[in-house]
Amino acid sequence: MESKEKELKEDKWIYKDRHYYLLNNQSPLTFTLSSKHTRRYPLVWFDPEKGYERELRYATNQKSVFVDEQKGQVTLKHIVFEDGFLYVPKEKRNLQEFLEKHPHKNRLFKEHDAVEVAKVQTEDLELQVVAMNMAVQMDVDFMEAIMRTELGNNVSKMSSKELKRDALLFARRNPALFIDLAQDEDLQLRNLCIVAAERGIIKLSSDQRSFKWGSNGRKLMNVPFDENPYSAMSSWLKTDEGIEVFKSIEKKLK
Repeated sequence: MESKEKELKEDKWIYKDRHYYLLNNQSPLTFTLSSKHTRRYPLVWFDPEKGYERELRYATNQKSVFVDEQKGQVTLKHIVFEDGFLYVPKEKRNLQEFLEKHPHKNRLFKEHDAVEVAKVQTEDLELQVVAMNMAVQMDVDFMEAIMRTELGNNVSKMSSKELKRDALLFARRNPALFIDLAQDEDLQLRNLCIVAAERGIIKLSSDQRSFKWGSNGRKLMNVPFDENPYSAMSSWLKTDEGIEVFKSIEKKLK
């Protein structure tokens, strides 16, 4: 009965050529994966049916990858990734099974899955479409606020066409970040503060500890310790005390 169950499980194995690659964009000329259990590199796999860990070993002349099932003299062979990749044909089932149970799978290397890759690529493309649609429909002021995070004060010298082009490129290159910035409620307010400072409507003190009116030098607010001045200013503009200053800055920028 037990042998029949084992045969059924073996029948479920999908015979196909498999490709593996090293994670974290590693692509050394050659990389040798540990293929037998040692004290320094323990290779064990927990068998849920037997309830204990079993020692693994890749031997080319053995059907099983488990040491306790291997018989007689074993022929060991190095497992070598070349330029970060390893191809294993379907005929080398024992090597494929060994890699499937290897404790470094999905930590150091991974099996190439065309379906998974297509899924990830589709999600990335969909995210790009969302981000680029947001960029197309965005008004120039908000677009400037987003691009200021990437280009700094250079956005002030750009035409609206240049700004839109760079925003679309940014949305395509890093859609997740673009969407996060577009959903940041304080982003446009911070940009307003920066533009107001560039035009001399407000002035940031040389020690970056306070803001004042550019026209008469009257202090507007103190910047809390260890806080970005423009983030602090944008938060202050939303208070009862700062709302009138905000309205005044908006009028002067028009």
